[in-house]
Amino acid sequence: MNKVKYEAVVFDLLTGLINSWSLWNEIAGSDLTGQKWRSRYLEITYNTFQYQDYEKLVLQAARDVGFSESKAANLFDEWDRLSPWPEAEEVLNKIRKKYLIGIATNCSIVRGNKAINTMNVKFDFSVTAEEAGFYKPHPEMYNSILNKMNTSPTKTLFVAGSPFDVIGAKSMGMDVYWHNRIGLDNITKQEPDYNEKTLYKLIEILNLQ
Repeated sequence: MNKVKYEAVVFDLLTGLINSWSLWNEIAGSDLTGQKWRSRYLEITYNTFQYQDYEKLVLQAARDVGFSESKAANLFDEWDRLSPWPEAEEVLNKIRKKYLIGIATNCSIVRGNKAINTMNVKFDFSVTAEEAGFYKPHPEMYNSILNKMNTSPTKTLFVAGSPFDVIGAKSMGMDVYWHNRIGLDNITKQEPDYNEKTLYKLIEILNLQ
């Protein structure tokens, strides 16, 4: 694959760039409950399509796995404690010297902006599910960020955080780098172009060495 074929890189936010798993686990009181809650949330958002209140879906996911909604709501009070994966800022700041970088996140406008602001990185563009009116993997989410960035799918590398995002971005014609940090199962069976446990491989793929 031509390593200089891209002009833009789009990232999933809350899984691809940010270690949201740790905060969810902390609020849940255990890694097991937190992972069940977070995984159920991913399932709900990726099967909802048309935008519904983000916070309600987070609480619905808690209820579905038997976790207290009132305790789950503490996540929103602690939202500012979200933090990027250790190498995220280093890799992003290298990428942005050569490529446009954007975010497409299944989140509300308020939560999305707060999460973006936890990183010391200047993104060129971003779109939330609330802005687009749909949750990924609905095509409108991907079209929204591609239109904002004035780029085409074939010239854009998408960095996914979950298997649902892999199938969504691939269906739009984008190459996909799955940042599969915690080893999620690929339940969609759609293979990404790259499957990595960290973001570092992007430096090689994008010819930034």
